[in-house]
Amino acid sequence: MAFRSSMILVGIKGTVVAIDRDSGETLWSTPLKGSDFVNITLDGGDVFASSKGRLYRLDASSGEIRWCNELPGMGWGIVTIAGASQAAAAEEKRRRDAQAAAAAASA
Repeated sequence: MAFRSSMILVGIKGTVVAIDRDSGETLWSTPLKGSDFVNITLDGGDVFASSKGRLYRLDASSGEIRWCNELPGMGWGIVTIAGASQAAAAEEKRRRDAQAAAAAASA
C-alpha cells in the first residue's frame, strides 16, 4: 500500500509517526538514528525522512526502513529534502497560474 491521503506524517525527536487524519489513531511509528529534528517529504507515494545527517526511505504502509544513506563525509547537520514530485507540482501550479492570468487578460 502506498501513502494514503487520510494519513498525516509527523517528524519529532528522531521519529516518524503516521497518524490517521480522521481518527487521530497512530498507524505506525519509526524511530530513526538520533533524537534530532526530522524532515519528511513525499515523492511519488514514497516517504523520505532525514535525521541526524542521514536520509531514509520508508515504506508508507508500515513505516519499515527500506534503506538508509548515511551521507558519508557530510557531518550530522540538518538535511533538507526536495523530491521530483514537489518540483512537478510547483511547475503545474505555475502553468495553471499562467493560464488563469491569460484567461483573465483576454476576458
